[in-house]
Amino acid sequence: MIAFIGTDLAFAVVLGLAFGVGVCLAMSVAPRWGAPSLSRRIAPYIRDVTDPRGLSLTHAASAGTNGDLGAVWAVGQARIARAVGGSTSVERRLRQAGSTMDAAAFRGRQLAWAIVGMAGGGILLVILVLAGRFSPAIWLLPPVFAAGAVILCDVALSQAARRRIARVEEELPTVLEFIALCLSAGEGILNALRRVSDVGSGELTGELREVVVAVGTGSSLSDALSRLSSRLEIPALSRTVDQLIAALDRGAPLAHVLHSQALDAREDAKRPLIERAGRKDIYMLVPLVFLILPLSVLFAVFPGIFMLRLGIG
Repeated sequence: MIAFIGTDLAFAVVLGLAFGVGVCLAMSVAPRWGAPSLSRRIAPYIRDVTDPRGLSLTHAASAGTNGDLGAVWAVGQARIARAVGGSTSVERRLRQAGSTMDAAAFRGRQLAWAIVGMAGGGILLVILVLAGRFSPAIWLLPPVFAAGAVILCDVALSQAARRRIARVEEELPTVLEFIALCLSAGEGILNALRRVSDVGSGELTGELREVVVAVGTGSSLSDALSRLSSRLEIPALSRTVDQLIAALDRGAPLAHVLHSQALDAREDAKRPLIERAGRKDIYMLVPLVFLILPLSVLFAVFPGIFMLRLGIG
């Protein structure tokens, strides 16, 4: 009886999903929903005032294509971000990952992935019911898939931030040495940063390029470097920025300071390598203890046991 009810419910879910997709498709081609929004229609005429460089044209095009759905989605993202809370960690990881989205947009992405996961779990549930493998536990598939999608989205952000921070830490000693070399050649600190940011192609040089742009638009060098330090939150970089700002304020030789910080950064980079090598030594003992040693004992003991059973010797 429960299997028949589950089969009927599965058919109802399939038919309801098909009906919902049909309604959404019909609404997407309707004149009210399919027409471009007001901002999309007037954007080409006021672009020279609001966006002369055309930096937000792609965002405006994507928002205008969906009509009012883009505004509804943005409002939903903001409400979800306020309801969930705890956006400090998300914003920090977004800055460290170099992403341009904010915490509300990331919560919206998590919501979208949760919907996709719930839909995938519902499809798997329907397939299992139609295949005759119904059980009460399979009703947990949609929420489990949704929660898994949210967790995977958060884990992906953490891994992206961790990888980018590792790349910045690897580039830091080389970049500091190049800046110190430019300073030793007689260039100023701003010109040295500009030269290194123009020549380099890594993550740290991209951040330095933003510092040069900020200084060129009216910010002081100390404030731009402080924002760089607070944006990445890397201990070695923060220590270097503090020493550089102090040297700028006191008139100390910058090349010597940067050489010292480059040496400290290299020492800091060696420490994780030594710790990783120590862990690898322990991991190398796993096949020795659990594979080679038991096989050696087996080859040494088994012939004697076999001969004792046969009564030989």
